[in-house]
Amino acid sequence: NFEIKNVPKKVNETKEDLIEMVNCLSKSVGTSIAVSDIKDIYRVRGKREDISNTPIVVETSSAIFKTDLLKMCKNYNVKHKSKLCAKHLGFRTSEDTPIFVSEQLTPKGARLYFLARELVRTKAYRFCWTAYGKVFVRKDENSPIITIKNETQISYLLKKN
Repeated sequence: NFEIKNVPKKVNETKEDLIEMVNCLSKSVGTSIAVSDIKDIYRVRGKREDISNTPIVVETSSAIFKTDLLKMCKNYNVKHKSKLCAKHLGFRTSEDTPIFVSEQLTPKGARLYFLARELVRTKAYRFCWTAYGKVFVRKDENSPIITIKNETQISYLLKKN
């Protein structure tokens, strides 16, 4: 599964609207998606009623397709000065709203990723990323990749630097 975050919500939004958004996104990044590639698609309910741009979760029928789409989105953001935004999902209003495409993590994985990014914010590490549901950090291009397994490990790495 992957998530598209910070997407403005349409009035009376349907699954077909969400599928069309993913279709527009795939075309924008240079790939194509068939309806059969999507097992399910839905918008996560917010904890508060007034929050309308909750994440969209896309369940794909193929891990290969998911990986390819995530890679294409990342490449798009690297190659283009104007990053992915709502207009790439077919929006005509709020089109400059930035969107973020990432793999869906478990609650524990999301917490570890949030905490691991603190290592980058404190300048102790330069890189932090996720792949296949795991969280990784790296000091620089030449240092070894560290797989983050728990919160204690992050605390240790923060104190160490």
